[in-house]
Amino acid sequence: MGIAMEDQSVLIVGTGALACLFASRLPAAGASVTMLGTWEAGLQALQRHGVRVEAAERSERVSRECAYPVKATADPGACAGVRLALVLVKSWQTARVAAQLAQCLSPEGVALTLQNGLGNRETLTDALGADRVALGVTTTGATLLGPGRVRPGGEGSVSVGIHPRLDPLVDILRQAGFTVEQVGQADDLLWSKLVINAAINPLTALLRVPNGELLRRPSARALMAQLAREATAVARALGRQLTYPNSVATAEDVARRTAVNHSSMFQDVQRGAPTEIDAICGAIVSVGEQQGVPTPVNRTLWRLVKASLEGVGEKEREGERKYANRDSLS
Repeated sequence: MGIAMEDQSVLIVGTGALACLFASRLPAAGASVTMLGTWEAGLQALQRHGVRVEAAERSERVSRECAYPVKATADPGACAGVRLALVLVKSWQTARVAAQLAQCLSPEGVALTLQNGLGNRETLTDALGADRVALGVTTTGATLLGPGRVRPGGEGSVSVGIHPRLDPLVDILRQAGFTVEQVGQADDLLWSKLVINAAINPLTALLRVPNGELLRRPSARALMAQLAREATAVARALGRQLTYPNSVATAEDVARRTAVNHSSMFQDVQRGAPTEIDAICGAIVSVGEQQGVPTPVNRTLWRLVKASLEGVGEKEREGERKYANRDSLS
């Protein structure tokens, strides 16, 4: 029997860190949340315990969790007729997700992507049509502690492009406590975030350090600046207006303000999972070639991250087994 998807229902596509964080907060706005994913251990944990969020008041010895019941399924057919969907999967999973949404998203529905990197909206649009896809970005962060277990990474914002079907989801997000801004040029915001992601994420993944450590290592800091400058040059060649005047200063400020955070790419590498390097540095290189803008540092980091994870299949399975073990002991 399928899961009835009503007007105040939101389908969250994904079971990772941000998906769990959003799923834990939307019920406060009166929304019924269903999570759609393929990670078996994650789905089982969500079905058994709901989303478990580590409380803000934590110490080295004591960690308190709050649980938020959600529906979770691997069957897109169980979500048939959904009108509001929030896409929070890694960029390399977007093609699969697009096919799933094509099975369950209402003809009058809309899927909002808040994913990192380039190409996600286009992949979704190919499967769903432009009328059913909206673009946004979020600066909200979270760390996945295990299947269905998440630690918030501090308050962030959500910025979305103007879309005629998006108002109900924007209202739900605001009522759930998110700061939401509707903007005319969502692509500018996407590139603004992409530049910062390119400057920070691959270096933290390769060096296996938290964000702030990049500022304490002169060579890493210099590379971070070069990555930001190259990405900025590509964005400007496209006519994109970044939301800050100085990308290097902004990248350093973000690294400073999130000094203890592990970037999402670092988290992926830690558990041996595929990364979003193709949609970040790889996309910058590709667009740079089209625009005649050289991007040698982004190209090198792109190749290094990919090389560091070649043969990731077995590592990913080991990572899932590790998470499953941690879940059973928690």
